[in-house]
Amino acid sequence: MDKPKVVLGVSGGIAAYKACELLRRLTESGHDVRVVPTASALHFVGAATWSALSGHPVSTEVWDDVHEVPHVRIGQQADLVVVAPATADMLAKAAHGLADDLLTNTLLTARCPVVFAPAMHTEMWEHPATQENVATLRRRGAVVIEPAVGRLTGVDTGKGRLPDPAEIFEVCRRVLARGVREPDLAGRHVVVSAGGTREPLDPVRFLGNRSSGKQGYALARTAAARGARVTLIAANTGLPDPAGVDVVQVGTAVQLREAVLKAAADADAVVMAAAVADFRPETYATGKIKKQDGREPDPIVLVRNPDILAEVSADRARSNQVVVGFAAETDDVLANGRSKLRRKGCDLLVVNEVGERKTFGSEENEAVVLGADGSETPVPYGPKEALAETVWDLVTRRLA
Repeated sequence: MDKPKVVLGVSGGIAAYKACELLRRLTESGHDVRVVPTASALHFVGAATWSALSGHPVSTEVWDDVHEVPHVRIGQQADLVVVAPATADMLAKAAHGLADDLLTNTLLTARCPVVFAPAMHTEMWEHPATQENVATLRRRGAVVIEPAVGRLTGVDTGKGRLPDPAEIFEVCRRVLARGVREPDLAGRHVVVSAGGTREPLDPVRFLGNRSSGKQGYALARTAAARGARVTLIAANTGLPDPAGVDVVQVGTAVQLREAVLKAAADADAVVMAAAVADFRPETYATGKIKKQDGREPDPIVLVRNPDILAEVSADRARSNQVVVGFAAETDDVLANGRSKLRRKGCDLLVVNEVGERKTFGSEENEAVVLGADGSETPVPYGPKEALAETVWDLVTRRLA
């Protein structure tokens, strides 16, 4: 079988060196990658490096190998074009259809999915001109990944850092797998919760659960690859931030509730994949609870935590907002799931069986998605991203 053809565009920013890692991941996973840098990018990483890593000649000009018409053929033959890093200048050229080098010509001729991974200083990213260019590209069907927050050049820190190459690769892989030019969640804001809340007993102990957050992160990554603006509320996961996702870190159920309600105010969909503790200790010991010889410990009194899923379902910020819940059950899975669906008032409920060696911490999942309309969508055992794709398929139908 022919390898999927990927064009890796590299524009002139200091983050160009990170594109070498993205190139390595693409080639090692079986993709045929043609690197098309700008002239400015070659100031950071030379043509010999790109050629050696990709196995293809590298050029910035439309005048090289004119008989092969590269300024047309490269884009026409591509299955995916990804530009990483995409500078403010490159985003502006792409948005306005300028074509003064091989990369911008390739972007104009490409009829495949296009992914931009911006990298620039915070002020440049936040400038109205850049934001309008990004909005234009997204409106036309391109996936523009939100930049990460972190250390920039010099001593500056803020939003504008190129996301981790491994996470950009995951976006590319998902976009290629779908093979759809128009991202169906473009222009949508979705909120996803992930992980498991921890309710502190004292400064060193807590009540928690086994949730790893991997399913929620798969949902966030998949939504970003489908063009959504994603807010991920992460509770105690320890996982790397997905590319193009705004991550809000929380610890307890109360903190999770505050973050979800704030983010849901303008969201088109809310997916509550986090395992939220039903109870928390009534009191918090400011010092470590210690053993006392000959004396049993005092009982721990628990109080109920807020029911976030029911609250979001009942008080929707938008009349057409889609709310999805998760139900982790150990017995009578479907019966308990249907009962929970009625109680919570959500549109969809993902029901799966859990246990010490089931689902938690695994890369795979198996579930049934119950709909308030009486529908049942079984998802066979497989990668958690497969379940994520099914959930977003069902959400987009309801949004439409």
